[in-house]
Amino acid sequence: MLRYLFPEDDAYSRDAAAFFGYLFDKRMRWGTIWTIERGASTAIWEPPAAASLSSDDIPMPVPADARDRIDAYERVVHAAMPTFPFWYLGVLGTHPDSAGRRWGRAVMDAGLRRAAADGMPAVLETSNPVNVEIYRRSGWRVINTVTEPVPVWVMQQ
Repeated sequence: MLRYLFPEDDAYSRDAAAFFGYLFDKRMRWGTIWTIERGASTAIWEPPAAASLSSDDIPMPVPADARDRIDAYERVVHAAMPTFPFWYLGVLGTHPDSAGRRWGRAVMDAGLRRAAADGMPAVLETSNPVNVEIYRRSGWRVINTVTEPVPVWVMQQ
């Protein structure tokens, strides 16, 4: 998905980092970011009420053509999301030096516990087919798929 959003090799690192900074800043206000070991693994969750909160005051620092691709991607994926309230796992990442320690699972589980405490399901989307199998082993199931502009699997737990 990131290569679809930011296809230019010379700007990829800069634009992808700016995009993730935007996602972090946007969700920071909700207090729903879990990290472990100084950020070696991070899960950025969005609570159900977040849809009613505006993040318009946080500018997305990416070029206009990338913003157009982001908007198109978000429209298609949003249409594939459930219509009922849910907790959304927007970002889950582990630094490569920390892979295999199950820290990603630990920060993901913190958000899953919060969703369960609220009596709500959790939802995520992934464009990486390898991740589909990893998430399945963690109890997620595919509830919808999108084929364009890139393949995306919407999963729920």
